[in-house]
Amino acid sequence: MNSAYGRSSLWQLVVLWALLMAVSLLTRTFVPIDETRYVTVAWEMWLRGDFLVPHLNGATYAHKPPLLFWLYDLGWWLFGVNDWWPRLVAPLFGLGSLALTFLLARRLWPERPRVAMLASWLLFGSVFWTGYTTAAMFDMLVTFFTLLGLYGVWQAGKGQRIGWLWLGIAIGLGILAKGPVILLHTLPAALLAPWWSSEASNQKARWYLHLLGAFVLGAVIALAWAIPAALRGGEAYANAIFWGQTANRVVDSFAHKRAFWWYLPLLPLIFYPWAWWPPVWRGLASLTGEKGVAALRFCLAWLIPGFLFLMLISGKQVHYLLPLFPAVALLGARGIEHISRREFTFRLPGTVLVLLSLGVLSLIWWQDRPDWAEGIEPAWGALPLLAGMALLVIRTERLFHAVRILTLVSVLVVIALHLVLKGPLNHSYDLTPVAEALKELQTQGAPIVHESKYAGEYHFLARLKQPLKVLRRKNLETWARQHPDGYILYYFSSRQKERIPAASLLVHRYRGDYVAIIPSEVYLQNLDRL
Repeated sequence: MNSAYGRSSLWQLVVLWALLMAVSLLTRTFVPIDETRYVTVAWEMWLRGDFLVPHLNGATYAHKPPLLFWLYDLGWWLFGVNDWWPRLVAPLFGLGSLALTFLLARRLWPERPRVAMLASWLLFGSVFWTGYTTAAMFDMLVTFFTLLGLYGVWQAGKGQRIGWLWLGIAIGLGILAKGPVILLHTLPAALLAPWWSSEASNQKARWYLHLLGAFVLGAVIALAWAIPAALRGGEAYANAIFWGQTANRVVDSFAHKRAFWWYLPLLPLIFYPWAWWPPVWRGLASLTGEKGVAALRFCLAWLIPGFLFLMLISGKQVHYLLPLFPAVALLGARGIEHISRREFTFRLPGTVLVLLSLGVLSLIWWQDRPDWAEGIEPAWGALPLLAGMALLVIRTERLFHAVRILTLVSVLVVIALHLVLKGPLNHSYDLTPVAEALKELQTQGAPIVHESKYAGEYHFLARLKQPLKVLRRKNLETWARQHPDGYILYYFSSRQKERIPAASLLVHRYRGDYVAIIPSEVYLQNLDRL
């Protein structure tokens, strides 16, 4: 494969990425709670002009470092405050990760340039990766800096000292993106370097001294923010950013606590379609006799310790695995690159997709479907079914065509999900109507109180400029009597629908339940029902 062909392959991926992002931007807004919370933190940073200590609803926000918020604010400085830029930042890092995977593969197997193209397509062809590319979250940043750091580690393992600089920069920016989790993904391959690098094996002391230097550089980059932020944010904030968000998650997670084995049964779905395509398994099995083992050992030193650490950590979410996806793609690409077959078929991934599609369609067409499914578009749900049926009959004699076909199917599945769920997402997750009402009330100077916990769902959507007062339910009556011209943001479960006062200013579906804006006078009149 010549370099022109490789660049053409990358541009094709860019076009697919752009198509996917266009559909995502047109079919949904920020999804609460995470996406709305993060864009709200950036909005408050923008309003306050304080780019050192993040805030949420007027209080310091220590749950995440500031890099993503800085990038949101940078885009607003360049393009003006808008909704589309924050939704593009993480996907752009996802696109950059495809490019870095391509470049890393070229370094790992310079004599096999076809692996680079295959690795990029395998990565983007994983349905979970493709779907998560559209999310305004932190994990694509972590993945990008993981790849950058490991690119540097491989360079260092080949005697190129600039690799240590890339590793240090990646560690520092990775910490600013999501905290010390970047070390979990970058350090194992570096610590195990004597296993895969003759350079490290022959000069162990020098290797680990340089590794220490890269770590120190990364720490200096991160501390350049963390120390001034801790001094300004106060003791509680300092304790949170230096300790609470690292040790607590590892030892006894306060959120997303799962069993040790929780990831294992999800892997076949997470890595669809490649986990269901026999050539990938045959290719991986053939690598046991590989002569040039350095690159394979490098990928394994990245993948296996990272996965084991994630299993040991009490807090687990599927998207925590994303920085490991490129390692799987690299190994898979190397495995299938040399496969010589007269014909490639897709019967197993096609059968799985047909069965899953029929299952989803049965829920869509279920007569007694729940209220949250209002507005669902069943016609678009037929696209994955048709794609699965096509996979049952399609055949090709070229490996690259086979990989492209499965990647296109994965992108089609994610696009179809966006189109199918457009109605329900707008119905139950789009808080724009509530935000517009709150904006009008705050513009009028009306007192507003939020019942119970507030996670920043409305501040950016409504472009609110003042914090919302938050009270427990037991204190709302006193507040309502003190503010007869005020409004209460109140939440009802779906079983409490009949309790919602008819005279509420606004009632909106939210995550299967209801949120209502209730005038103080109406609230006091309905105390016996609330």
